[in-house]
Amino acid sequence: MSKNTGASKFRKVNVDDYDEGRYCDDDGENGNQDQGPSEGDINTLLSQGRNVDALKSILNNAPIGTKSQDIKDKTTQLAIRVLTSFKNSEIQPTVQGLDQRSVDMLMKYIYRGFEFPTEGSSASLLTWHEKVYASGGVGSIVRVLTDRKRV
Repeated sequence: MSKNTGASKFRKVNVDDYDEGRYCDDDGENGNQDQGPSEGDINTLLSQGRNVDALKSILNNAPIGTKSQDIKDKTTQLAIRVLTSFKNSEIQPTVQGLDQRSVDMLMKYIYRGFEFPTEGSSASLLTWHEKVYASGGVGSIVRVLTDRKRV
């Protein structure tokens, strides 16, 4: 026989609070990263031949906290320009010098770059993808595809 305990505590949970459509990202986490990297600084680094520093600047200042799609698109175009400025022989050492967070952010930019194909960029992005995959593995791809914060 079942026993009536009279427990009604479970009825006080508002299930609408857990609705995926009402989910809000934490806004305070990336407050200083809303504008992305400075295009002038990146152009200066590229003109000086400091491609690795330009790439690290883009990866560290990614505008993942902003809601402005225009800023994200401009930063993606800038990232593609930086990635295509590398020679094939420079890619592997550059990727090996990045930490896990930067590798994941780079993978985000690679996938986003496939949305903006230009002449020669797809071949370069595929080369980058091969090297980043060798460094980050399947885990990097899964983290990028499941992350709610987009670049």
